[in-house]
Amino acid sequence: MPEVASDPLLALIRERGLLDDLQFEEVVQEVSRSAKPVLQVVQDYGLLDLDSALQIIADHLGTMVVALDETQLTPDLLAAVPAESARMYQCVPVALYGDTLQLALADPLNPAVIDELGFSVKYQIQLVVANPADIVKAIEKFYPAQAAGGYADLIAQFGGDEAANAAEEVKAGLQKLEDDAVNDAPIVKFVNLVLMQAVQDRASDIHFEPFEDEFKIRYRVDGALYEMTPPPKHLAGPVTSRLKVMSNLNISEKRLPQDGRISVNIAGKQIDLRVSTLPTAFGESVVLRVLDRGSISLELETLGLPKQVFGYVIEAINQPNGIFVVTGPTGCGKTTTLYSALRRVNVIDTKLLTVEDPVEFDIEGIMQVQVNEGVGMTFMKALRAFLRQDPDIIMLGEMRDLETAQIAIQASLTGHLVLSTLHTNDSSGAVTRLVDMGVEPFLISSTLLAVLAQRLVRRVCSKCKTPFEPSENQLQTMGLSPHDIGDKMFYYGRGCQTCNDTGYKGRKGIFELLVINDAIRTLINERAPTVVIRQKAVELGMVTLREDGLRSIYNAETTVEEVLKYT
Repeated sequence: MPEVASDPLLALIRERGLLDDLQFEEVVQEVSRSAKPVLQVVQDYGLLDLDSALQIIADHLGTMVVALDETQLTPDLLAAVPAESARMYQCVPVALYGDTLQLALADPLNPAVIDELGFSVKYQIQLVVANPADIVKAIEKFYPAQAAGGYADLIAQFGGDEAANAAEEVKAGLQKLEDDAVNDAPIVKFVNLVLMQAVQDRASDIHFEPFEDEFKIRYRVDGALYEMTPPPKHLAGPVTSRLKVMSNLNISEKRLPQDGRISVNIAGKQIDLRVSTLPTAFGESVVLRVLDRGSISLELETLGLPKQVFGYVIEAINQPNGIFVVTGPTGCGKTTTLYSALRRVNVIDTKLLTVEDPVEFDIEGIMQVQVNEGVGMTFMKALRAFLRQDPDIIMLGEMRDLETAQIAIQASLTGHLVLSTLHTNDSSGAVTRLVDMGVEPFLISSTLLAVLAQRLVRRVCSKCKTPFEPSENQLQTMGLSPHDIGDKMFYYGRGCQTCNDTGYKGRKGIFELLVINDAIRTLINERAPTVVIRQKAVELGMVTLREDGLRSIYNAETTVEEVLKYT
């Protein structure tokens, strides 16, 4: 990741000549791979001890290193920083002198944090440096997780239902509220709290939805939407404006959809948010996609591919030319799979180019191009330019139309490996989809290497999973008989505190790999329908999504309901 190389602590250590080029590269690679903080990695590698590293940071900031003494953290001192701010920005008050508050931050080299803390802390802030592990420990002890309470308190502060009754008054002040949204402390605090709660709950998306009489906020966790306590309706405008300011969008443009990005530091982690606004009948709907690098491991080994599928995927992405396609609906992890494949083949002697809409994660060593329809930078234009950039491997975000597909095929015929995605229900449907686009069958059969279909199903919570006997009806729905399952156990989640009473925690992939061999090529050239290609592939040993789902059920990883829902 390019931003690892420019990490401020790493830059400071290098400036002082404490790392040579080889050590610097090792640290960058380890931070990219493990998502550990630079401070921890330089200690693990024995390159710098903790005291020296903290002193370097303090010298750079013109401040001092302090030892965090929990006995000095009195209730009055702790009250100087609101609990939700302490947790969100990972900070602890150390001492209070008049109107100056000494504050220790887990990430003291992030200047944006001090600016944002100004909204919730009523003192002049003087930064000091302390051991980040001690800071995190003190936060857990003195500021226990009470984000939900903080959220409820804030909503009460905004007036709840009473505010809605004063509709005329609200209307009059609405424009002022929106104008003030950029710097209005309660709004800033409210938006920060919503983002922090979402990251704590492992949400992948946050939806802000204005309706005629209410303003809803919903999180998507493990593929399912959960609603928060709705804030008062009159907050829709200011909250939307605050989000648009954070993502550098045009606040006054409310008639057209807009896209942007926010990069925020939440609880000591750098989180990227992809922002999409959509004008609706009752105001702008805003959806944030949470891109948390720390929670996603871009390694093929960690995706849970069945052994046979994993082996063939490795073989496919090491081919000198051809097309490898990943298919499935939106949000099924196609991009994560392709990024993991790219990371696998990202070596010094290979040139990799990607064109995406939008670029989800930055990967070091790969040239990534963002589609921008507004200025005419389309998939097709980028691909044409790519062929003059001497690449070895090209990743194409999506094959959307005939022209894009044709250029991808042309690239693979001229000695490039092309990785791409398609929106189809299963692997064999990808062939028919390309034919429907207008691609000649002989071109498909001569370039396509394999199609990987995938879905994400929710994992049964390991803390509350319980065995049960499936009913005859459930077995029939899955096309099984009691004889098929023998003595295999089925599981479901009862619901507990760990999984928020849902019975599920986390997700796993189920996969179906269609390998394009001679028999399948013949069918493609004959323009055979999807069903025929699928039957032939199953005859030749293809494991379908449903069968891979059954494997996950037998392994006590997911439930019958989840597999039926997605296959």
